[in-house]
Amino acid sequence: MNRCLLLAVLLLGSSALAADDWDLAYDREGIRVYLSGVSGSPYQQFRGVSTMKASVRTLTDLQENLRVACKWLYACEQMRLLEVNGADTWVYLTTNLPWPTMPRDIVLKVTTERLDDGTLVRHLSAEPGRIPTVEGLIRVSHLSGEWRMRPLDERNTEVTYQLQADPAGDVPGWLANRFVVDAPVVTLRTLRAVAERQP
Repeated sequence: MNRCLLLAVLLLGSSALAADDWDLAYDREGIRVYLSGVSGSPYQQFRGVSTMKASVRTLTDLQENLRVACKWLYACEQMRLLEVNGADTWVYLTTNLPWPTMPRDIVLKVTTERLDDGTLVRHLSAEPGRIPTVEGLIRVSHLSGEWRMRPLDERNTEVTYQLQADPAGDVPGWLANRFVVDAPVVTLRTLRAVAERQP
């Protein structure tokens, strides 16, 4: 049932919390995952951190190619572009979750910000009402997070993936939280493998 997670799925700007608010839950393979409770929600948020031998540009390209992105994003079934308006992009994605968990879909708003030090930040939020609901899919209505890619040098980047979501429907908080580490670990491990194969 660990893939029942959903969360991973919720691929895809919450502000950073103080270090004391996060507990280290995983530290292997060059990936660290921290968990933190969220006020008013039964679902924990995660923050995954890894250093990758790839440039910010390479990682950006792998995120913007949605067909490729769906292959490294945990539990992604499909992704398609809805709209681009300046720094804002809207993406529709569906999850690939095993029985008995119902599949979900997400309308994800991604706002891109470039910092003075070369860091690229993609703020993530759900906009469930942007397109009509789809029969047979549970629409995720609450999600916030970010991707942060900070260059260490020309070929090495520190990547941080942080997310908190309410999956709605049939996934109780205790089950989602029990396996929430899988989402960032699988996503970061797979992204790193793909990124480090790029020329």
